[in-house]
Amino acid sequence: MTHDHDLVLRPTEAQTSAALNPPPGRNGGDLVVETLAALGTTTVFGLPGQHALGVFDALRRSDLRYIGLRVENNAGFAADAYGRITGEAAPLLLSTGPGALTSLAALQEAAAASAPVLAISSQIPSAGLGGGRHGYLHELPDQSASFRGVVKSVHTVRTQSQIPSAIEAAWKSALTAPHGPVWVEIPQDVLLAETSIPVVTGGDAFPEELPPRPELTAVAADLLSRAERPAIIAGGGVVRADASGKLKQLAEMLRAPVVTTPGGKGAFPWKHPLSLQSWIEDRHTTDFLEDADVLLVVGSGLGELSSNYHTFKPRGRVVQIEADLGKLESNHPALGIHADARLALQALLETVSAREDAKAPERVREVLAKVAERLGVQELTLEQDVLAAVRRALPADSPSFWDMTILAYWAWSAFDAKGPNHMHSAQGSGGLGYGFPAALGGAVADPTRPVLAVSGDGGALYSIAELATARQYDLNVTWLIVDDGGYGILREYMTDAFGEATATELTRPDYVALAESFGVPGVRTSPQTLEADLAKALGEPGPSVVVLPAVLRMFAPTHLES
Repeated sequence: MTHDHDLVLRPTEAQTSAALNPPPGRNGGDLVVETLAALGTTTVFGLPGQHALGVFDALRRSDLRYIGLRVENNAGFAADAYGRITGEAAPLLLSTGPGALTSLAALQEAAAASAPVLAISSQIPSAGLGGGRHGYLHELPDQSASFRGVVKSVHTVRTQSQIPSAIEAAWKSALTAPHGPVWVEIPQDVLLAETSIPVVTGGDAFPEELPPRPELTAVAADLLSRAERPAIIAGGGVVRADASGKLKQLAEMLRAPVVTTPGGKGAFPWKHPLSLQSWIEDRHTTDFLEDADVLLVVGSGLGELSSNYHTFKPRGRVVQIEADLGKLESNHPALGIHADARLALQALLETVSAREDAKAPERVREVLAKVAERLGVQELTLEQDVLAAVRRALPADSPSFWDMTILAYWAWSAFDAKGPNHMHSAQGSGGLGYGFPAALGGAVADPTRPVLAVSGDGGALYSIAELATARQYDLNVTWLIVDDGGYGILREYMTDAFGEATATELTRPDYVALAESFGVPGVRTSPQTLEADLAKALGEPGPSVVVLPAVLRMFAPTHLES
């Protein structure tokens, strides 16, 4: 009798011949790029360095498309965006020591936003591994230790035969819910040495699914079906799991109002009768959610930005669906369901009973009216007009990438993303410099649509070198730089807290002239001409820069009132 687990796939005669007679001139770097190609990779990001040259030389012999950026951190942001848009693990090729460490802030953002990035770095020669001080260029006592607290998993390779399996394991880790960045490091000598290992042809690293426990979804379904005032908070996990359609179905069955977190932008239709939009940083919304007798939280850990700065205190039962085990019940006691959002929502759809609640849309309208009234007395017409102009100029199906700037803070609450996976920002970890390099990665992922990047002048200087990348690859990205002469949000925070600001004012270049020096068209606009200038730039192929000199203000925070 033959059992399934006894079956072995036997190589064909051609495969056997190729394995016994691998082509000459290959090295460990070829095993890296062959494994990536076998896993389905088409595009890699990165920056070459001395120890990693074996991988970059192998790229020349492969069909992989290489997108090279000018700074490793920016390359990481581009890979992050590529992973968010495609749902694929985006390879990021780095060199040892300074090059690797420069990517850390980008990998932290990828971890916070659950973006699948497959970072592959070189290492010092094998003889130097183990913590001794041998004096190799770029040497660290334990390079991987710098990444263990940031990435999902670390994979250190010591021999060429380990390369395919290590990369496959990392790939699987990156794409298993919750998605995230992973780290692979390979010594310089292993990458450079000639190899007789056969060409890598197989790559089936399917990620593990994370289904919910049925006894938990049964309890959750019963709570939601019997609730009098259910409500839903939808986080980034809904977007990453491609579960927006299931969320809409469930909300309509339960007649439950839905608010999306900054990371969950677009997870629920903005103008749906049950949509509380994204005004989660508002006391009126916070009060409404606290009053829910059953609150379903999907794909959010209810962190600082998703809980009105931890002032949210739910009074009813909380049901939390979260793929990241560390976030489950980390901020509030709940019926915690450790699961992928798509699978958990499907389980609830199959078990909840439909509710009738004709007043739910009216209660939503009342909350949104209170939010509008609160904003209306703050004289914020300029900020609202600028954001509305951006929305009108940007095609509905185009993605946008926002740096940590005042206009982005507005967008978290007030911008209609027009769909899931359309609006992305650095709100996960909150580092500067994300917007433009991420937009470049988004344009590489989908060159059929214009892409918008939004930065302040302070954040823009983090990634100004990538204008050369945009021009080199002719990427279809329009970069809106809001120039207020400094770190605007920090200026506002410090003035509010201390009466005056320190270290926030910046000498900056003429951004239009600087863009044009890279061969990138630039235009200086005004709030009155922004919509037309931005639409024109987005409508023309290739990169462009639009500079808006303006000092914007934030709406008054409500968490300080608690």
